[in-house]
Amino acid sequence: MTARMRTAGRGGPKVLRIGLVRGGRVLDERIVKERTHVTVGPNEKNMFVVPGGKLPSSLRLFELVGTRYHLNFTDSMTGRVALARGVSDLSELRQQARRGAQGIYQIELGEDSRGKVVIGQSTFLFQFVSPPPVQPKPQLPPTVLRGTSSIDWNTTIIAAFSFLLHFLALGAVYSDWLDPVVDDEISVSGLIDSIKALPPPPAVEEAPQPETTEKAEVKEEAKKTTAAPKTKAPGSKMSARETAALSRDLAQLEMAVIGNLTSTGPATAGVLRGGELGFAALDEAAMSAAGVGIGTGDLRLGGGGGTIRPGAVGGDLASIGSTGRGSGTEGTGTVVKVAGPKGNASVAAPSVAGGNITNASRVVAGMRAGFRNCYNRGLQENPDAHGSIKLSITVGPGGEVTNVTATPSGNLPSSVIGCVQARARAAQFDPPEGGSAVVVVPVTLVKQ
Repeated sequence: MTARMRTAGRGGPKVLRIGLVRGGRVLDERIVKERTHVTVGPNEKNMFVVPGGKLPSSLRLFELVGTRYHLNFTDSMTGRVALARGVSDLSELRQQARRGAQGIYQIELGEDSRGKVVIGQSTFLFQFVSPPPVQPKPQLPPTVLRGTSSIDWNTTIIAAFSFLLHFLALGAVYSDWLDPVVDDEISVSGLIDSIKALPPPPAVEEAPQPETTEKAEVKEEAKKTTAAPKTKAPGSKMSARETAALSRDLAQLEMAVIGNLTSTGPATAGVLRGGELGFAALDEAAMSAAGVGIGTGDLRLGGGGGTIRPGAVGGDLASIGSTGRGSGTEGTGTVVKVAGPKGNASVAAPSVAGGNITNASRVVAGMRAGFRNCYNRGLQENPDAHGSIKLSITVGPGGEVTNVTATPSGNLPSSVIGCVQARARAAQFDPPEGGSAVVVVPVTLVKQ
């Protein structure tokens, strides 16, 4: 807006500016640009809606008579108005105002007048101000109004050619237009020749695999077997312990040979003739106090030298034992049934969370026998089974067990864990005080 337009705006007649105040707050403020009547009242068609105040449905508070505004007020209104002759209350202006129909007073206002009018709980503040500048009509930019005549064709043509060149370059890159023509036969033959000309691949050296433990042990034993026995150098002397052990072994070997190679057995008949085998060592043993003597070609035990025959026992051996099955019995042995391992179950004091259960300790103590039976059945499967189980028993509002969670440790079989859970699930508690509770029971299973 130029300065001349602002000056022209100030030179015209002033317009009315009205503000509505209620409860200390400005609810509405308007500038009546078109210089028309200002109506108030409870009706929604009025310019200002004012409830109460003993007003008709529509009252022209500021009435335009000709080119000048007049203030209309009633006896129920209060306020003050500043006129050319001074500031006066509405009660004083009733005597000077012209009274019309329905008890409405009317007084003329000048362009310098201002004041306030109170209607019930609403207060109207008014004054005359210069009209606001006229807002220009919104219009489109000139470049839009000119249309295609304002297009910069030079820039447009350059941009179009640039896009065209870029698209052509991308098409050439991703197409086979610029690729050379390839003869498939020549290409294949050249590929075969190049493959034939390739040098042979180098030999792959396999790393020696480490021998297993078993192979190493077998090789070590073979080395020990094939190794030459260590012999003592000639002229070395044996110790007294080695000499005694060697003498004992030779004596046992000689006695075994003499007992097996007799002239009366079928296996050695005709092998040896009398006098060819020296019995000096045997005669010395028979004449000694050990109870071995010389008989008729047989060996005897006892003071007189009883005969020793394979499969037969003389009268001198009657005191050693009986060759029968016994007197009236099927055998000399007895059958003893060996009992399996026995287990023991110990239950620690339970802990209750979520609500108090009065008989929790008593019910958990009653489960101990069932836990022990479960563990004994598990020992029949695995005699080395042992460990512990932490049971979390969820008790419902009626004292019934709704869920059992087991946390095992050790090497307990799954059958033992399932049996312990089933025994805990069959328990019955008193109703918890809080509606539900969780009872934690540590169970330890060990062999006696």
